[in-house]
Amino acid sequence: MNRAFSRKKDKTWMHTPEALSKHYIPYNAKFLGSTEVEQPKGTEVVRDAVRKLKFARHIKKSEGQKTPKVELQISIYGVKILEPKTKEVQHNCQLHRISFCADDKTDKRIFTFICKDSESNKHLCYVFDSEKCAEEITLTIGQAFDLAYRKFLESGGKDVETRKQIAGLQKRIQELETENTELKNKVQDLENQLRITQISTSPAASMTPKSPSTDIFDMVPFSPITPQSTTPTRNGTQPPPVPSRSTEIKRDLFGAEPFDPFNCGAGDFPPDIQSKLDEMQRRSPGS
Repeated sequence: MNRAFSRKKDKTWMHTPEALSKHYIPYNAKFLGSTEVEQPKGTEVVRDAVRKLKFARHIKKSEGQKTPKVELQISIYGVKILEPKTKEVQHNCQLHRISFCADDKTDKRIFTFICKDSESNKHLCYVFDSEKCAEEITLTIGQAFDLAYRKFLESGGKDVETRKQIAGLQKRIQELETENTELKNKVQDLENQLRITQISTSPAASMTPKSPSTDIFDMVPFSPITPQSTTPTRNGTQPPPVPSRSTEIKRDLFGAEPFDPFNCGAGDFPPDIQSKLDEMQRRSPGS
């Protein structure tokens, strides 16, 4: 692996091997961001990336945005970038994918490393700002490389291959969890659509009463052909019932038929009364 740091064999490291192999070394820093680079190594490559991200951060600062703080966890397995309060992992840069690491000699607060992205296979340069620990963080990453390389030689390369398989399985598990969440959301949407379809196609929903047409006075027009409906008008009142004509002759309380001058004839009176009426008619002056 290409590294900007080169440690002498007689130079002791800052941390114990157990701290980096069984645990991790935490650091706090400000994260200026990451940007794609064309080469996996080179001082000029990281210098251009630092200049680019510093300019972008200056613009955001002028807009009132603060540089986010992160926590770095360095071990022989890689460098994790976490949100310091929630401990949420923002980036997990495996050590075998880091190809270059250096601190800026012109700006003692800046340190960088280049890592190959596992999904896009692009080389990304990560840039950090640490007021007091920039060089120390760079040396800690260098020590993690040295310990990982020694472990690689001792295991004959099996340990690195195992870590790659574990990393691949972890990535696959994350992809399956994402697919599972998407499928659950799709099933929920289909159930909601089916429920809406069943409600809209039910008999109760499809039977809508037809209101009769009304005139300008909001009255139901009379039709002599069809019987009058008992459907109330729009103002909520029932139309008065139409009296039915009966052909049966009604009688008064004495059992006599009511007098109808239009229907009475000559034979409708008793003989004695009829004779008197005839006599009166003959005596009248006009007869």
